[in-house]
Amino acid sequence: MQKRLRIGIIGGGIGGVALARSLDAVGIDYRLFEKASAFGEVGAGVQMTPNAVKVLKALGLGENLRRMGFLPEAMVGRNGQTGQELFRTPLKTTCPALFGAEFYHVHRADLHAALCQDIPADKAMLGAQCTGIAHEGAQAVANFSDGSRFEADLIVGADGIHSAVRDALWGKEPAHYTGHMCWRGLVQVDRHPLPFVSPDAAFWMGPKGHVVTYYVKGGAAVNIVAVSENSDWVEESWTVKSTQQELLNGFAGWHEDLIALFRRTDPEQIYKWGLFDRDPMARWSRDRVTLLGDAAHPMLPFLSQGAAMAIEDAYVLAQALAHFGADVPAALRAYEGERRPRTARVQLEARERGRTYHMSSPEDLKKRDQEYKAEQARNPNAVGIKAEWVYQYDATNCRERFERETQEN
Repeated sequence: MQKRLRIGIIGGGIGGVALARSLDAVGIDYRLFEKASAFGEVGAGVQMTPNAVKVLKALGLGENLRRMGFLPEAMVGRNGQTGQELFRTPLKTTCPALFGAEFYHVHRADLHAALCQDIPADKAMLGAQCTGIAHEGAQAVANFSDGSRFEADLIVGADGIHSAVRDALWGKEPAHYTGHMCWRGLVQVDRHPLPFVSPDAAFWMGPKGHVVTYYVKGGAAVNIVAVSENSDWVEESWTVKSTQQELLNGFAGWHEDLIALFRRTDPEQIYKWGLFDRDPMARWSRDRVTLLGDAAHPMLPFLSQGAAMAIEDAYVLAQALAHFGADVPAALRAYEGERRPRTARVQLEARERGRTYHMSSPEDLKKRDQEYKAEQARNPNAVGIKAEWVYQYDATNCRERFERETQEN
């Protein structure tokens, strides 16, 4: 009789709870350890692009998405100062046919709640601060600040950009501040009717910054992500409060619709933080420990793929473990082989989008905008931010790829 695997998950963010749900779907036992005293996510929007939606549907959350999400009509690029439309790519009517799933806007807290809604209480250990990782024979051991420990066939670090598991494996190395700071805010539509905010994923591009706006909570609120180049180091935290005036000052001279939207933000729900990333890693795993999500591949949000990549990682890792069973090293090789090339490309191309969105010289802007128009004329369904290759990927087919590769070898 084959041994039943036991997995330890460090971190209860979107990647960690997605892994818990993915393991449960294939019948693999796990325990999840979260350092906070309760599950929760900061109130911000997140774009669930078709590649992530395919996984969420495979995990039984299709109805949750329909209930909590918003389907944007299009992805629209605009000049941040004049409002001129640079491209318009249909989403609502074309994504299912082109990419195999819808494109949803959701509130991050709603997504997190849906992913962890079925985790049994006895499998989630809250207030558990991981302090280190050890190996004992064929087992990995996670140690915690209260003196407890957990032995498992595999420990997965899903504990974010400042991952304790990553530090234990590869040594502590600070993430790189990218020179960008970011504000997030919400505007409640029931309090502020917003006829000037179109039902789209809107990318406002301006010199040395950009703003993304979109509806969440079924259209009951508008999420704002505003990025500005800033050479001064800004803390990497989602809980540093900002002010409405600071947000307005950061985008003085931008289009009147954006300024009007900023003036309607909830003053108690405006946050700021610095954007940090790392270069792609050559390895994620050592012995019976591996990484997932931002612990493995923190990235700039300019392709809206941070949460999506973690969700894909979670599904693929669970499928690899189900396919290879007790051969955990083989499962980790398959996991990394499937995921590292893709996430590395997303990391690097997200950096490039920052350059494209923030151009300031007249010559560069003219060339960029002409390229947008030419691409739109060539293919009206082309995604303006050149992300078709991101959306086409289907993690739910990975098991078939594992089986084919096993047969070939």
